[in-house]
Amino acid sequence: MGKYKWKQKFFTIYAGQAVSLITSAILQMAIIFYITEKTGSAMVLSIASLIGFLPYAVLGPTIGVLVDRYNRKAIMIIADLIIAIVGAVLAFIALYIEIPIWMIMVVLFIRSVGTAFHSPALSAVTPLIVPESQLTKCAGYSQSLQSISYIISPAAAAFLYSIWELNMIIGIDIFGAIVASTTLAFIKIPKLDAEKQELNPSFIKDMKDGFYILKENKGLFTLLLMGTLYMFVYMPINALYPLISMEYFKGTPMHVSITEIAYASGMLIGGMILGLFGSYKKRIILITASIFMMGASLTISGLLPPSDFVIFALCCAIMGFSVPFYSGVQTALFQEKIKPEYLGRVFSLTGSIMSLAMPVGLILSGLFADRIGVNNWFLISGILIIVIAIICPFIPVIKGLDEK
Repeated sequence: MGKYKWKQKFFTIYAGQAVSLITSAILQMAIIFYITEKTGSAMVLSIASLIGFLPYAVLGPTIGVLVDRYNRKAIMIIADLIIAIVGAVLAFIALYIEIPIWMIMVVLFIRSVGTAFHSPALSAVTPLIVPESQLTKCAGYSQSLQSISYIISPAAAAFLYSIWELNMIIGIDIFGAIVASTTLAFIKIPKLDAEKQELNPSFIKDMKDGFYILKENKGLFTLLLMGTLYMFVYMPINALYPLISMEYFKGTPMHVSITEIAYASGMLIGGMILGLFGSYKKRIILITASIFMMGASLTISGLLPPSDFVIFALCCAIMGFSVPFYSGVQTALFQEKIKPEYLGRVFSLTGSIMSLAMPVGLILSGLFADRIGVNNWFLISGILIIVIAIICPFIPVIKGLDEK
């Protein structure tokens, strides 16, 4: 009975989240189309993407304390509803005037703050309803949902943007947020013991505790440092897919779409396999293999001649396939090894560190890719990531994470 009860809770919550995730991704893509159409400026698009992860990078540790101090279910519902209300206000304004870009930026910022609350709260809630032995499988299912939104959203957004005004697409996102909030409202989530205890009056001390708890687990802390290094090298590559597809492989926007769909499809297959066979205990082997696959695919991509776009698309699918075996498995490890009352702070802190690695890496890659050629940057990044994959399993504290 208990077995089916947790499954019912998990899949009900994630079904609602899936609807919200897809509608949000469609709106996010439509906003990018809107900004591109109105400004045609790469700088404005860069600012928009910066606003997308800045709240997580800057406010992460503070948000983590709030997620651990207060009711996580309520935080997720409030975050969803605030995103919906902001969208509704924007849609209403769009009925009377053409939406100015600054207003779009404000909405993107508020949506991003909402996500920065919602994401760690959802990750921290999962181990309260899912048995420890099933966490890796559930992380696989979660990654699959994410990849479905990546596959659906570009095509759906392009189609809807061609037939509807932006405020109609905002309406779909409002519907998604209401579905997610409603499904969550009907699920009973166990309360933390920490919620019954007297909380530390010092906000700063609570924030530091999250860091100390993470630092205490030397294996997880070292894995996070290696992950930050990995993200520092890999994240800038994300921004260069359109460039290598169109400039180096002499493609069109259609070729860019093919690489995105290949990547997301690979990620979907990887997530489903992790969901089905997630009980495999050697997690560090999975993480290492994932990083190595990513590095090898990037290295091959950088060595390809401009005529071999098909092989590049195949490499993109392998890159996507590798993602759940890194991020999904790492999430499950954190959920297992960290006490539930600290998870909000720990997930916010890790998200914050990863987010801070992105802009630094983007600036560096922008400088180097222009000078040495985008294909050579793929090659160098791939080799660096392979080196990270080789080092990782030889670090004793990381290796020890698989020993219970």
